[in-house]
Amino acid sequence: MADKKPLSYADAGVSFEAESKAMQRIKGIMQTTYRSEVISDVGSFGGLFALGTYKQPILVSSTDSVGTKLKVAFKADKHDTVGYDIVAHCGNDIVVQGAEPLFFLDYIGIGKLEPSVFEQIIIGLTSGCRQIGCALIGGETAELPGFYAPGEYDLVGTIVGVVERSALITGESIGPGDKLIGLASTGLHTNGYSLARRILFDRCNYDVDTYLPELSSTVGEELLKTHKSYVKSILELRNVCDVKGIAHITGGGLPANLTRILPEGCHARIQMQSWDVPHIFAILQREGNVEEAEMYRVFNMGVGIVLVVAPDSISAALESLSASDESAFLLGDIVSGNKGVELCPRHS
Repeated sequence: MADKKPLSYADAGVSFEAESKAMQRIKGIMQTTYRSEVISDVGSFGGLFALGTYKQPILVSSTDSVGTKLKVAFKADKHDTVGYDIVAHCGNDIVVQGAEPLFFLDYIGIGKLEPSVFEQIIIGLTSGCRQIGCALIGGETAELPGFYAPGEYDLVGTIVGVVERSALITGESIGPGDKLIGLASTGLHTNGYSLARRILFDRCNYDVDTYLPELSSTVGEELLKTHKSYVKSILELRNVCDVKGIAHITGGGLPANLTRILPEGCHARIQMQSWDVPHIFAILQREGNVEEAEMYRVFNMGVGIVLVVAPDSISAALESLSASDESAFLLGDIVSGNKGVELCPRHS
């Protein structure tokens, strides 16, 4: 009809003006992550990265999301830590194969673009990238009205790194007699949040501002602790000794993730008394009445990385990790047997 008001994209909930303002706010922040190999600028159709000189370069890539940890960020209205989380998670996923991170791409799907929230996410992303020497060279921000609940968004990241073929860590050389070294986590990292939220928010009726003396922090502060990055420590360790295998302890916990790197005929024995499990996991187990096997299947239980080294490399490895400010401990060993992981009970 002739009297119908002309509609625009903004009327449908998508604002080019908001997107333009947001991009102007974050352009300079993104450029702080650039390495000398970056030859494109913010806003290009594709990010350009000039690969350096390698004899036999192997590109290693990983894609992941922050998952339902985002729900905690929404509750707390704090959005910078989740950006760091996704970079740390992806960086850990490729460094366990020996790769140095090169560049990172992000995807943010959101119902309505709020420039201040967008900037916080980017600040977290760039902080994570600078920490591991990785360039944030591009991404996609999709404003999808009606798709996400008001105030919510999704955050996904992709990382690309490189390693010489001769330096690739595959776990193939792991054998009986090798030792396991654990690196402490900072908490839940980015896994198990659907169960953790069910316990803390639904069963216990806590809020993000609820202070728990057992944690010496609020629930929100504990749950939003950033996923620890082990990239620099592991790359430095590789200059000191041979690392036969590395597992990033994410969804599936210690049993599933360590099994992924074991050759046939190798059985990993983990001594559960060799580290102190952070208090948050005791709270979750107690309040949720969660069986111990389920706890170790869902959560990292305080172990973020497991390294496999030869017995004669133990001293050098622990010294290097200590110099990198890692909390490292002997976790167990490799014996002959069926491929898998055994959790040896704590002594009473």
